[in-house]
Formats: sequence, structure tokens, C-alpha cells
Amino acid sequence: MAKPVLGILTLYLNDNGALEERPIYQRMTTAGQKLGLDVFVFTPRDVNYKTNRINAQFYDAATKKWSKRWTPFPNLIYDRCRIQKSSRFDELRRFRQQYGHLTFLNRPLRNKWTVHRTLSRDKRFAGNLPSTRMYESIADLNAMLRKHSLIYLKPINGTGGRGILRIERVDNDKVLLQGRDQHRRIVASQRISTSELADKLSSWHLKEKRYLVQQGIPIKLPNGRVHDYRMLVQKDGEGNWRVTGCAGRIGAQNSVTSNLHGGGHAATMDTLLKRWIKNDSKIDIVKRDAEQFGIQVAQHLEQSYGRLCELALDLAIDKQGRVWLLEVNPKPAREVFIEAGDTKTYQQAITRPLEYAMHLFEKEKKKKVEVKTSSLDEDLRWDDYKGSED
Repeated sequence: MAKPVLGILTLYLNDNGALEERPIYQRMTTAGQKLGLDVFVFTPRDVNYKTNRINAQFYDAATKKWSKRWTPFPNLIYDRCRIQKSSRFDELRRFRQQYGHLTFLNRPLRNKWTVHRTLSRDKRFAGNLPSTRMYESIADLNAMLRKHSLIYLKPINGTGGRGILRIERVDNDKVLLQGRDQHRRIVASQRISTSELADKLSSWHLKEKRYLVQQGIPIKLPNGRVHDYRMLVQKDGEGNWRVTGCAGRIGAQNSVTSNLHGGGHAATMDTLLKRWIKNDSKIDIVKRDAEQFGIQVAQHLEQSYGRLCELALDLAIDKQGRVWLLEVNPKPAREVFIEAGDTKTYQQAITRPLEYAMHLFEKEKKKKVEVKTSSLDEDLRWDDYKGSED
């Protein structure tokens, strides 16, 4: 019997065919073989829309080499495409539109603002969402600063800590402005008056680039570095949401974000919580609350947007132990667990989407058999009916 086939859908990073997560795809291919699942990688650019065939990339674990060959469409598609401003993303839109009827492990999630509004409608999450609004003018920023001594400005589709600004009110008419530009370079800290803010921020084109203004959560460690937590929530081999793991991230010196690509480093959640909260019984409560929250968020977003298989939640935990959701990432990386020394969780993070793919394949196969059987029963009943008329 032929193995089920999983196609990992991604985007080239440039016109030379570079792929961002090739090492991950190699591990997934190897892990898939052990589960009885064939895996290949492709992009919308590799699809022949007339023949419905794909010039896909295959990894051979024995030779450790990649090759390309034409192949039919897979049984399932695992969408790993991240937003990028290029013609390649336009090709992705066309692909999703034409082949949206196929079986996907995960559907596209919306931008940060839409996700925030979706979660805001559920009263369960009211105490976990920082106050957030779209930036329309400097009046929005000033209004938030009057309510909160610390705010962040972030693009609604930004990733990796790019283009994020941190503004902290230090007295009645002075603020501290810090951040990272679109290339993740650290923007030098500036102490300015609130009246200077509009002029300082004019070159950022916040409205045109669709920025959010968000309440900041105090998360600076005693050494002055910011920290947060990356929680990975995934479907397991039975189709249930599970917290695969949660690791801490500590930002680089003078950074307003904790992203590893921006020079941050990882630690286990326990290690970081012991430095931050220090009370073991409280830490246990925080971890339990965070896990319950993560699963509820995943379930709610799936109900709102369609099938999902994994999400990364960036969480802040304040000194009182309250869990805050900073943002949701539908195409999470897994390196934070390796960086934290948690190889077991890292391996599980790779295999869980594959286990879920096998579950989904069996579920879809069973559904087709039931439909076919039901159709046969209808034919038999019609034959009986026709016979009674003779």
C-alpha cells in the first residue's frame, strides 16, 4: 500500500531558490519516513496549474542530498508560508485560491489586529490581553500614554522583532524612545519630550505601514534586559491541542525585544521564572494558567478561522504572575527549544505536525469510505424501490 504524502508548502526567500527552513524540512522528512509518511517541499512557483503537477524538492536521508522531480499533488498540505512583500506572495494567494479545496493541516491566520479583536470578543481572555488599538494619528499614541506608562508600537504583519518601538513615560512630559528598525538594528535610546514625539516618529510612516499601539508589560530583568516566553501549542496524533513546550527568551543588551534572531538567547521556562518570580508554588500556578490559556486560545482561533495544527504564543508574565498575550505566530520556529537545551521538546515539535497529518489522513480516508458506503446504500434502496413498482 502506498504511503500517504505530505507536501510542505513554503516560499522561496529570493529568486535564487533559497529556502529558510531547509534543515527543519530535512528532519521532518526523516521523521516522516519513520511514521510511514512521505514528505516533500514545494512552493507555488513549482506548480504547473495546467497539469496539476508539482516540481517538488525531495530529501534523501541516506545520501543527505536534495533533488527535484515532477510529482502529483500530495494527500495533505502543511502551509509554512510566512508573509513577505514580493511577487512570490502574490503567487501564494493564487495557489490558495485555486487549491483551497485540498486538505490542509492549517489555514492562514489573520494579522495581529484581527487576531486581537477576535480574542477580545471572548470574555475568558479579557484579563490576558494588553490594551491595543490601531495607530491612526499621534492622538492614539498620546491617549495610550496617558493610560499606560509603557507602550509598544508594532506593525500588524511584522515578524522577528522588526520595526518595533518602545516608548516609556519617565515623567510628566518626557519619554524614553527605543526600538529596532526594519532590519532589526537597534535604534539608540532617546530621551525626548512628548511634544517631540510626532516629529520623531514621522519618518516611520506608522499609519501607512499599519501599526498597532499596545500597552507594554514591565518585563525587564534586574540586569535591564527584557524577557518573555515562547509557548508552542500543537495538535497531537489524535487531533487534540497540546502544549508541546514553553521556553524563555532574553533579549540582547539595549534591545526592546527578546527575539533570538535579534541577538537574544533562550533559557528553560523554569530557570527564567525562578529568576523572575522566585516563589515555587506561584510558579506552578503560573505554568498551569499559561498552559490552560494557550490551549483555549488555539481552540478559539481554530473555531474562528478554520483548521490549524500549531501556534506559537509570545507571552509576558508580570511580577504578580499574570499571563499576558503579546502576539500569536501561526508559522512558529522551533529553535528556541534547542537554544534552551531542551532537545526532547525540539524533537517533539518536529514530529507532532507529522503525527497530526497521519491522523488527519486516516480521518479523511474513513470519511470517504463512509460517503461511498452511504452512496451504495442509496443505490440499493433505489433498486428496491424500482423493483416494487414492477
